[in-house]
Amino acid sequence: MDGLPALGDCWALSGNASRSAAGKALGKASGKTVVSDKTAASGETAGTTGVETSVNENTAALLALRPTLIIGSVPFRTETVQEILKLPVPFLALNPRSLADVEMDIRTLGLLANAKSRAEKLIREMRGTFERVRKAARRAKSHPRVYCEAWPHPRISSPPWVAELVEICGGKMAVPAGARVSDEDVARANPEIIVLAWAAVGGKSKCEQARNNAAWSDVSAVRNKKIFAIRDELLNTPGPPLMRGAEELLRVIHPELAAPQGKSKTFAKTAS
Repeated sequence: MDGLPALGDCWALSGNASRSAAGKALGKASGKTVVSDKTAASGETAGTTGVETSVNENTAALLALRPTLIIGSVPFRTETVQEILKLPVPFLALNPRSLADVEMDIRTLGLLANAKSRAEKLIREMRGTFERVRKAARRAKSHPRVYCEAWPHPRISSPPWVAELVEICGGKMAVPAGARVSDEDVARANPEIIVLAWAAVGGKSKCEQARNNAAWSDVSAVRNKKIFAIRDELLNTPGPPLMRGAEELLRVIHPELAAPQGKSKTFAKTAS
């Protein structure tokens, strides 16, 4: 790790940073403070390690934590990057696109946290889960077209790693992944299943917006009421939460092959 300063007690994980899921696990393994944007800001980090707090890309809050390294995940607003780069602290930007990229980022965080074995364990666990889901999906008799959406205005399809998960679950991504798409693009693709996982809304994606979209009135998923919302962190988090995301995708793409309800808590809901 030539060129990096010796790590102190605090890293600030701003933005996604594998949504801090991998960062938290690996940071705590090495006794470092892990700061994410997913929990409430309270100044609790003073004199402690292993604490999370929200920075919401607020550079003043970041600097107040006296981090030795800021880790963020693209995309960032241009203004945010410019402000972070003004700080007298090294900044590591991660930009995963594929599941292979996610693994690489986990390894990178593992090296930074002096938690290489923990990183490899996380990767093996993720691969094992995906393989179990893939094995279940091999029994599928169909491979439906699936449209996964990360944001409605402007309409953006889910990231490329989600397209990989859709294939693992026995489906086919109906539109290019991680791209801005129009109502007409989706209508032409005619997905048989629509999955909404809007960024930063948890499980509150609004299925009724898809159902009531006049441009989609003839879309198979709309006509057959195959519109689902999955908690966004299960699909938009490039890290361990994708294991649960894969299980939930299998549940909506091939419910006949998914684990019984009692064995895996369901995070998906369908439009009525």
